[in-house]
Amino acid sequence: MARTLFITALAAGSGKDEAVSGMMKLAQGCGKAALFRPFPCLCTAREHINAGKGGELIDAILAEYAKVAADADFVICDGSDFSGRNAAFEVALNTCAAANLGAPVLLALSGAGCSAAEVMAEIAAFQCQMKEQCVEVLGVYLSGMSAEDEQSVNAHFAFPVSGSMADFACILDACKAHVTPRLFEFGLIAQAQKHPMRIVLPEGEEDRLINAAAILLQRKVAKIILLGDPEKIHARAAELGVSVDGAEIIDPVKSPDFEDFAATYAELRAKKGVTIEQAREKMADATYYGTMMIYKEQADGMVSGAVNTTAHTVRPALEFIKTKPSASIVSSAFFVCLKDRVNTYGDCAINLDPTAEQLATIAVTTAETAQAFGLTPYVAMLSYSTGTSGKGASVDKVREATRLAREQAPDMLITGPIQYDAAVDPVTARTKMPGDPVAGRASVFIVPDINTGNNLYKAVQRSAHAVAIGPVLQGLRKPVNDLSRGCTVPDIVNTVAITAIQAQAEKGLR
Repeated sequence: MARTLFITALAAGSGKDEAVSGMMKLAQGCGKAALFRPFPCLCTAREHINAGKGGELIDAILAEYAKVAADADFVICDGSDFSGRNAAFEVALNTCAAANLGAPVLLALSGAGCSAAEVMAEIAAFQCQMKEQCVEVLGVYLSGMSAEDEQSVNAHFAFPVSGSMADFACILDACKAHVTPRLFEFGLIAQAQKHPMRIVLPEGEEDRLINAAAILLQRKVAKIILLGDPEKIHARAAELGVSVDGAEIIDPVKSPDFEDFAATYAELRAKKGVTIEQAREKMADATYYGTMMIYKEQADGMVSGAVNTTAHTVRPALEFIKTKPSASIVSSAFFVCLKDRVNTYGDCAINLDPTAEQLATIAVTTAETAQAFGLTPYVAMLSYSTGTSGKGASVDKVREATRLAREQAPDMLITGPIQYDAAVDPVTARTKMPGDPVAGRASVFIVPDINTGNNLYKAVQRSAHAVAIGPVLQGLRKPVNDLSRGCTVPDIVNTVAITAIQAQAEKGLR
């Protein structure tokens, strides 16, 4: 993924063009550099905002950015030119774009006619505004001031403030590839659209599933199969004001495949004493029928759980889809989309109290899941103590799991035992685990048991107003994913996209 720097100004004549040109030359010395202008036409951006289509504007920017970044090592984003009358609007627009791109900012600023104190105040105000949107300011390209005043301003900030581009070479190293929630969700949809897969939704008569199916079909994210009564589904879709035309709709008990599916299930479960009559009862259950569609290769993946429990969703998959040869257990991962980043949590839904060996497998598998979706894994093995400070069976389990996980994945950054505060906060990390490569920057969090995990991800989700996507099931031969019974339509859309991407990977299509 390309590293990105956003260059913006606060007014016309601030030296932005010189800053862009200078940074492009520096970037070209670090690999293949590309220039991206998110607002080629400010009038178009204003029209989108005024029409309440700000989300569509950001999606369009992300789509164009993805094209530019696909073949680049470094992307310089050139903000708007402040040629309009409303500078505050343009500042907000540039801030929003930088935040959604996950790009740090270089500010171009003219200090002509201003005192050093006035320039300091302007930079500090800008830095505060960026911080509110979780955007980091890496430097200020300052023009129009005397060398003495420039030096005075520079001494006031931790980042470089200079009129010399040579002073900004350090900025390139600070620009890391960063996936924001919007960029993450956009990437899911874009990847799923490349090779639309057949995803079956067993709870096809439920309103949220009908609404999600309409969106998925309209955006060509997947080929949707809804299970339920076709007349009821079409009638309810009409009442909701949406269309599910294009979806395959199957009533399991009326399907011509029903008897074949029942016979196959009875054969697969014969050693468990399952009769054909019992098999028919199972296949009348939409979740079992949908899972058998995957087994029979009539579907590529399944998403369920908006109405049914996790156990009900997972049980048929464990019965006859089974685990991958490389996976000893099935586990789960949640993608938690915070304001400025996406973290991954495992296992918060499947394994009640995993052993050290199982926990190690969960850690490596969850990190691989994060990596498969474009996230860089820094793995924190969570515990109630950090490093060697604590004792007890739970800490010992996490310590042993960390050792085993490192053996399984020696190139992966894994730290534990570690407390949550030391895992996420750089200041706390410097005190509790100084010099550790994961502490203070963790992105993958492995919990010691389901009680800790379920409460942790829900606490983060609710207190930070985050979007939680999942649970994403890991270790199955074919993708089957669970929904929370409190899921929203966007949750369903994202989970279907994730399932489609897993199916692409399973078929070697990514």
